[in-house]
Amino acid sequence: MENTAVLEESTVNEKTSNFWPRVAYACGTFGHDVFYAMLGTYFMIFVTSNLFHSDNPSRDAYMIGIVTTIILVLRIGELFIDPFIGNIIDKTETRWGKFKPWVIVGAFVAALTLAFLFTDMGGLAVSSPITYLVLFAIIYFVMDVFYSAKDVAIWSMIPAISFDSHEREVTATFARIGSVFGGQLVTIMVIPVVMYFSHDANGGAGDPTGWFAFACIGGGIATLGAIILGLFTKEQKSTLRENKTQTSFKDVFKILLKNDQLLWVAIAYLVFGLGQNLINNFNLYYFTYVIGDNSEFSILGVINVVIGLAAVALFPILTTKFSRRKLFFASIVVMLAGIVCYALSGKNVSMALLGAGIFSLPQPLIFLVVLMTITDTVEYGQLKLGHRDEALVLCVRPLIDKLAGAITSGVVGLTAVWVGMTAGATADSITTEGLANFQLVMFAAPLVLIAAAAFIYRAKVTLTEKEHARIVRELEEKWDEMSK
Repeated sequence: MENTAVLEESTVNEKTSNFWPRVAYACGTFGHDVFYAMLGTYFMIFVTSNLFHSDNPSRDAYMIGIVTTIILVLRIGELFIDPFIGNIIDKTETRWGKFKPWVIVGAFVAALTLAFLFTDMGGLAVSSPITYLVLFAIIYFVMDVFYSAKDVAIWSMIPAISFDSHEREVTATFARIGSVFGGQLVTIMVIPVVMYFSHDANGGAGDPTGWFAFACIGGGIATLGAIILGLFTKEQKSTLRENKTQTSFKDVFKILLKNDQLLWVAIAYLVFGLGQNLINNFNLYYFTYVIGDNSEFSILGVINVVIGLAAVALFPILTTKFSRRKLFFASIVVMLAGIVCYALSGKNVSMALLGAGIFSLPQPLIFLVVLMTITDTVEYGQLKLGHRDEALVLCVRPLIDKLAGAITSGVVGLTAVWVGMTAGATADSITTEGLANFQLVMFAAPLVLIAAAAFIYRAKVTLTEKEHARIVRELEEKWDEMSK
């Protein structure tokens, strides 16, 4: 009886000791997704509705195209930079751990530079377009590099916290609860905040003052979350995390390409991300220029918070009853049904909210399935290649997010110009042809892309929870022998 009491007390203490670091980690991901939503979803809305608003619509459209191209080029260029950032993080050794310094510094610099991007830089966008574009490219590049370092570091902590798949799922669930809440909080607050601080309603799109205030508030939240994560989380020490040899810069891409499971998950996730981001990034456009009432948009944020948190909270239970693989495909089916409902909604607010809500419901689950699978490829690659590369492997997921975000931001910007959804436009000014083209890009393309992602995942991704457990057991035996 005494031994049982001691065991129960030990279990309670362990749960308590794990709880607060998980909460701190969730605070970090909460702020991180506030920033991601500002950058990935709402920055292009600021560009198309506020940044270039002169008496020359053709010039404004041209400048929007140039800014969109700069973003796309810089994001694609970072495909070659991010793996090296991950490699540098893997080699980092400080008294605060490998990841936390990158999270905190990255958050501060990224927030500061993003606030500058949510301005016309003292009127340069109109008075001196060339100067503005040069400054924009430099500041955007700095912002993106530090955001990337933070993104890689924050999600790379999961395999450093535990080797157990279930424990990783619980930690990732806390993290995703934070990120869902953070991302959807932006959806709730964007219009109220922008309009509150704006001097000119601008047809419901707000003015530069309102958007700058929005950027400052969001950047402050992201930085605070990073500080909380840095203060109250801890990495696990283990011989499995001690590389016998370091991955050199020249071997970075070789390591990634030889990890076939990582590669196929990344390809499937990229195709999926393109479809998902197109609809997410067009949501506010739909409510503003199709329905004609973006005041209802905040309701979508509330709906997404509720259903998103519920979905994430159920993730550990669902993966216990069903495999991650089955959960992935079930989520895809639900999303496709949501697209169809959303596409048929027209100007019906209730049906649009229902369709958008159904589409959003499984997104956190798919994110977690992909994140857990990529996390497990750390050990898969370690066994196959003889190297443990946590940050290098985990940089792939944010790298794919950024690439998908860059491509979709470009598509969103060009589509907005194509269909006439730019500064000064209203729901009444959009032509029937423009509306049809808009719906084709917003709904038809994502439907095809998301279905294609499911086929790729089914055909090529084979790393299951059971296979990962076997790999960890084999690694422990081999790594321990190498340490003797």
